[in-house]
Amino acid sequence: MAIELNNFNDFNQEEETIDIKALFIKLINNWYLFAITVLIALVVAFLFNKYTTPVYKVETTVLVQDEKGALSAQDLIGLDIGNNKQNVENEIGILKSYSVANRAIKALDFEVSYFSENNFISRELYKKSPFKIIFDKSHPQIEKTPFYVKITNDKYCYITVEGDNISTYNYDKNISEKLDKELIINLSKQFPLNSWIESEYYKFKIVLTDNYSSGQKEDTQYYFTFNNINDLTIFYQGFSIEPINREASILKLSLEGENVAKSVDFLNKITEVYLNRGLEKKNLIATNTIEFIDNQLSLIRDSLQNSEKELQDFRTEKQIISVDFQAQQLFQELQSLQKSKAELMIKSQYYHYLKDYIANNTSTDYKNIVVPSVMGIEDPVLGGLISQLAGLYAENAELSYNSKKKNPLISINELKIRTTKSTIFENISNVIETSKITIASIDKRIDDFTNKASFLPGTQRQLFNIERRFKLQDAIYTFLMERRSDAQITKASNLPDNEVLDIARETAATPVYPKTALNYLIALLIGLIIPVAYIFGKDFFNDTINSKEDIEKITDVPVVGHILHNTKDNLVVHTSPKSSISESFRSARTNLNFIAKGKEKQTILVTSVVPGEGKSFIAENLAVAYASFGKKTLLLGFDLRKPKLYKDLNLNNTHGLTTIIVGKDNIKEAIQNPHVENLDVIMAGPIPPNPAELIASTETEKIFAELKEEYDYIIIDTPPVALVTDALLLMKYADSKIFVARQEYSNKKAFKNILSDISKQEIDNMAILLNDVKVSKSSYGYGYGYGYGYGYGYGYGYGYYSDDKEHEESSFWQRIFNK
Repeated sequence: MAIELNNFNDFNQEEETIDIKALFIKLINNWYLFAITVLIALVVAFLFNKYTTPVYKVETTVLVQDEKGALSAQDLIGLDIGNNKQNVENEIGILKSYSVANRAIKALDFEVSYFSENNFISRELYKKSPFKIIFDKSHPQIEKTPFYVKITNDKYCYITVEGDNISTYNYDKNISEKLDKELIINLSKQFPLNSWIESEYYKFKIVLTDNYSSGQKEDTQYYFTFNNINDLTIFYQGFSIEPINREASILKLSLEGENVAKSVDFLNKITEVYLNRGLEKKNLIATNTIEFIDNQLSLIRDSLQNSEKELQDFRTEKQIISVDFQAQQLFQELQSLQKSKAELMIKSQYYHYLKDYIANNTSTDYKNIVVPSVMGIEDPVLGGLISQLAGLYAENAELSYNSKKKNPLISINELKIRTTKSTIFENISNVIETSKITIASIDKRIDDFTNKASFLPGTQRQLFNIERRFKLQDAIYTFLMERRSDAQITKASNLPDNEVLDIARETAATPVYPKTALNYLIALLIGLIIPVAYIFGKDFFNDTINSKEDIEKITDVPVVGHILHNTKDNLVVHTSPKSSISESFRSARTNLNFIAKGKEKQTILVTSVVPGEGKSFIAENLAVAYASFGKKTLLLGFDLRKPKLYKDLNLNNTHGLTTIIVGKDNIKEAIQNPHVENLDVIMAGPIPPNPAELIASTETEKIFAELKEEYDYIIIDTPPVALVTDALLLMKYADSKIFVARQEYSNKKAFKNILSDISKQEIDNMAILLNDVKVSKSSYGYGYGYGYGYGYGYGYGYGYYSDDKEHEESSFWQRIFNK
């Protein structure tokens, strides 16, 4: 109602206040709707909260270091391949990557899921299952199809599985294969525990766990499924990860799941895999270094052993321990040159290795490269070029992965790679040539010392040459062993760059679904909104007349009263004179006197727009109301097309207006008495073929002239005006014209159009009577709940009229359905 009032700016404040009260009373009158919908909504919320599997959220936090630690392999070796500042977004990408999630899943016992089913509710039994599945990973297993298990005793179990359109998964090969669509798997058989259950599509055995007890609930059903590792990986990749704030490099990982323990294990495992991955990456450089040095040592070890044996044999044979003092001086100077030459030779070998590695390696991953600083080569230019090349390859891989079509940036990046590689080759070639020159210079100095040794005695000279060769091999071996020891120390001292601050814990899990309190609140709101929407929606979409205000909005014709809903006889004013409905007719009778301006004798025409609005009922009881007032009253049944009065009054229709008009009967012969004091009735008579012509005849005019002389009040019952013109033809004989509208029945638009057309014909003394008004006992007065604001309050103290007692005692459900 309030919405409708807002559309009419001319309503004053008093009317607006009445409408607000009307809305309030309307809601109060429909309290049972609120009670029912709120109760149902709360029950639904309760059942939803009770039987919905809860979802919990677990969290862990990881600190991403902005700078790498002092003991990192890259720092000790001398080259950091990548940026020293770790990018938080890159670390998020690593944590969310398929490879990291897949490693975590494979490290956990997620291949088989165990469930219990009770009252159609399934719950996962992670680490709590009374049995465990041991299966052959090299054998295909049916995936995602439940195997139902019933443990009959400590030695046997009963297995049931049924499915079609299935697929198998091989854990060793990581292959999923879709089987023939027409294939149906059907197994229902008892098997001994701890024995292989095998077919072409599965191979496993069932072993009892410590969670099993002989007193397991028989109504609980268990089943398990084989999971696809790839699908599990994709599913668990959906965990959330984000920095705790924009400035921090602390990442919060969170996962929502139905099983808290399983979610906790996954989060802790993926952070462990992530940290180990970083540590493995750092250790890889040291590992590659050790491997390279071991290869070099294997080449030099035989030469060193031969040189050592030769020296030992010579000393034994010649019985000489060492060279003399002069030779010792030459040897010390020569030893320093031999050591420098050994280092240069090892470095030269490394340069050849580096050149061949870069030239032959077409992979985008340079993780197996041995960096220059490992071999004691402190060349920032070369190190920077290798770092730049690794970065270009990484950028190229990212562009290739993210681009669906040929990306021009890839071509530009490949050009940079070729240019960088060319620069590295040129740099290495220059270094190699420089090393050759330096080695040649050292060889010349060694030759000079060797020539000086030619003046020594023969035995001393031979010993000098043998020791010189041995010392060269020994210097190379010692240099390599020192580098190997450095690499091993670096590897042992490596620690992860990042760290876990808070591990995921079951005790810290928080429920996220269902939100119990919120669900009850939503249910309460829905329970309140639905009745309000129904009540106002019913009014909004209702095109029928419901109140006096509805009538006043569509026409200026005054409303002289409203007749309550009748649950009694047709002649209710006669049979129940002390009822509230009889009082409503008497009130309408009083108001009609104002319409007729106090005339002593009146002719009142009663009609309606369409059939079914109760015009005959109104005419009958209005006639009884005037008759009970002591006035001589006549009821005329001028509905010649579909007469009804004789049925309501238990009279006959043999004689009536039609027989009077055609001259077969006179007025006195047609008059009947319905056993109501002061009331006479003239029926319509037999249905004529030309009712409009009869009504328009001069005989009708004579009949009215005669009847008006005889009776104080004449009530005319006529056909609906929307269908025929009979009522319009009779209006000239009436002092007052009553149009009956029926609550929740009469159409607003049709009623408005008909009254508008009739008003244009300048017909005076028109009035409207609202029929079949339903008023609840809780309303204060008639219009207080319906917005009528009319009359003295027919509902005031409902039950005040003794004839309303039966209605007053109607049951609660009767009142509901009557609405």
